[in-house]
Amino acid sequence: MKDTIEQICDEKFSDPLVTAKGEERAEVALNNPETLWFNTGTLCNIECPNCYILSSPKNDALVYLATAEVQDFLTQLKDRNWGVREIAFTGGEPFMNPDMIDMARVSLEAGYDVLILSNAMQPMMRKSVQKGLIDLHRDFGARLTLRISLDHWSPEFHDEERGKGGFEKTLKGMRWLRDQNITMTVAGRTMWDEAEAVARAGYAALFERESFKIDAYNPGKTVLFPEMDETVDVPEVTKDCWDILGKSPNDIMCASSRMVVKRKGDNAPSVVSCTLLPYEPEFNLGTTLEEAERPVRLNHRHCAKFCVLGGASCSA
Repeated sequence: MKDTIEQICDEKFSDPLVTAKGEERAEVALNNPETLWFNTGTLCNIECPNCYILSSPKNDALVYLATAEVQDFLTQLKDRNWGVREIAFTGGEPFMNPDMIDMARVSLEAGYDVLILSNAMQPMMRKSVQKGLIDLHRDFGARLTLRISLDHWSPEFHDEERGKGGFEKTLKGMRWLRDQNITMTVAGRTMWDEAEAVARAGYAALFERESFKIDAYNPGKTVLFPEMDETVDVPEVTKDCWDILGKSPNDIMCASSRMVVKRKGDNAPSVVSCTLLPYEPEFNLGTTLEEAERPVRLNHRHCAKFCVLGGASCSA
């Protein structure tokens, strides 16, 4: 039997039922669905070195979703009585998808709040997209929210991730959204060994200077995500960890959400456990919401570091 620390680490996250130490792995049931995510495609106008989904101008591993496909899942939501309150769109850069405005509209018309994640750069600033956003805001008001990827409150660190000049390009988009009174939130990162209080104070000062109506101290309005480094050793989560950590499986993202993706070459979209694991076959739950209602075993280091130990969620 392998008994060295290195060997045990190699065996981690290899069995969906038990950990490397032979303990029963934790699982999470979908018991309070609040958000249905759609990945609009992995194509993006920029390429970031730490993008967990490897989005880039060339990566089309997840292809564009179409409005009709989104509409089909909205119908399934009603049929399955999930009680979802929010439809959320992520990418890639969602505004590169030519159906983005239409997909948002059918979701809003169906009665859901809509969240769109964006870097607020050139794809969002095209005239046709601007007109679409203005029309959506006119018709649905604060039920539409854009969460802007602003990795850090300083140009130095943001541009380290997004490329030289990225900070100012994103601020230009945010200023346009501000002037249209379109609701904004922000997603940042905690990858510079900066205390959360310092980071939030930095964002607060920026928001005040720019007259952005965003609460830097509200974790649902300024979301600070822990970095997901697959090379870092993290502990596995067993079913006994909930009591040890003082946490509930009901607080984990896969208890309240699922994500729809369409892989290149597939005839139809499929449903995965969450926004963080679009590629792993083990977390592909089927092609319908009914199939996706089964529990999820936490058999990935992202489950441990990002959700359980990091306490993060992609939903507000």
